[in-house]
Amino acid sequence: MSPPPSVGTLDADVTSPQPHAPTQRATVPAARPRAPRSTAWLGLLPPLVLLLSLEVAVRQGWVPRHLLPAPSDLVETFLQLGQATVTQHVLVSSLRVLAGFLLGALLALLVGAAVGLRKPLEDLLDPSFQALRAIPSLAWVPLLLLWLGIDEAPKIVLIAIGAFFPVYLGVSSGLRDVDRKLVEVARMVGLSPLALTRRVLLPAAMPAVMTGIRQGLSLAWMFMVAAELIAATQGLGYLLTDGRETGRADLVLSAIVLLAVLGKLSDSLLQWWERRLLRWRDTFQSPR
Repeated sequence: MSPPPSVGTLDADVTSPQPHAPTQRATVPAARPRAPRSTAWLGLLPPLVLLLSLEVAVRQGWVPRHLLPAPSDLVETFLQLGQATVTQHVLVSSLRVLAGFLLGALLALLVGAAVGLRKPLEDLLDPSFQALRAIPSLAWVPLLLLWLGIDEAPKIVLIAIGAFFPVYLGVSSGLRDVDRKLVEVARMVGLSPLALTRRVLLPAAMPAVMTGIRQGLSLAWMFMVAAELIAATQGLGYLLTDGRETGRADLVLSAIVLLAVLGKLSDSLLQWWERRLLRWRDTFQSPR
């Protein structure tokens, strides 16, 4: 008979792992990073605080109502004008801005690209454009009236002039400021001029181009007010003129509010398009 196993042998048999039993490891799920909280709603605070303060100031008599109406008075003015009238004025002005902006922006894209890509053209045209850019919008009105009459043509041309120069500057400066090393590397790998423009120059200049387009749209709305001073019978500029001539501050402020809202909506649309078009950028984001 074999002797019984010792205690140490039993302990070793009990504590020793089985050769065929898989070892189990406890896994702790990785913590997901918290998504940053959106702070876009903060942009609503300044106008809300301003409107509330203005309402209180007018109601308390601190501000004359005939000079600066309360926001509730503006709502009443909109109701008096009627939805059809307000919609008609907004539609007429929006169509004028759209037509003038497209005309000015498309022309600026072509001219700005030519000036940005060709140094002789820059030396030839850029000084004249910089001088024309300094002319105020109202200075163009008498000349356009003499040349084009009082129909829609001078209004569209004036808006196009306002949209042209910011887009031209964005395109020409964006192409001119492309990093020279990128162009040299593209030429070393044998890219054709067309491929160089499409794959290097345009992507590198696109942020400046989009900034110019957004500024051009903003100036198009500003020039629209001056354009509708040219014998207009409809539009937000006409409302401004009508309110001034009749001494109605509520009508003037109502038109200003509509201009601000329409300008913000159109700029937000371009901003959304810019984010989608330039989503490849890895830009700095400030901490929330």
